[in-house]
Amino acid sequence: MSLMLNLVLLVFLLVMAIAVLKTKHLFAMAMLFGLYSLLVAGLFVVLDAPDVAFTEAAVGTGISTVLMLVTLASIKDGHEAVSSTKRKIGPLIICLVMGGLLIFGTHDIAKLGEIHSPPNDQVAAYYITQGQAETGVPNLVTAVLASYRGFDTLGEVTVVLTAGIGVLLLLGQRRKIHVKKRGQTHDDQ
Repeated sequence: MSLMLNLVLLVFLLVMAIAVLKTKHLFAMAMLFGLYSLLVAGLFVVLDAPDVAFTEAAVGTGISTVLMLVTLASIKDGHEAVSSTKRKIGPLIICLVMGGLLIFGTHDIAKLGEIHSPPNDQVAAYYITQGQAETGVPNLVTAVLASYRGFDTLGEVTVVLTAGIGVLLLLGQRRKIHVKKRGQTHDDQ
């Protein structure tokens, strides 16, 4: 049953990726990216990684989609077609090569739920036995996220902050352009 669910999610992910590549409207593309992130979050749930799924749902589906839509709203017309001058095959080749490398890199990963895998035998056991003593945090999940994975969490917050600042800068430029256009129309009269 789990294999069938994984295959269904994989097919939907491929359909979404192809739809993103084929669409010419920026609004539709932003919405398809949001759906793609939602499917990835569902895949993480199936793979027993609810914390990663929650982060993907919040950041990928939620914040990223909102930032894309705000950016589209700040440009002249959010429904303009993507430039169809010359489609470049280079990005597609790079994506396929990187995808192939990622798939190749997973051949050595321990089977899902394997009790005697290194993450379960070594890392998890270390966090459970030494986590509270080393961090001073009584909650194990908080200790892992805030202390052991602190740089990872800082990186995620930095990415979201940078994206937010970028959108604010785009909105600020749009406001300046509107003010300049209003000033020109008032000066002309």
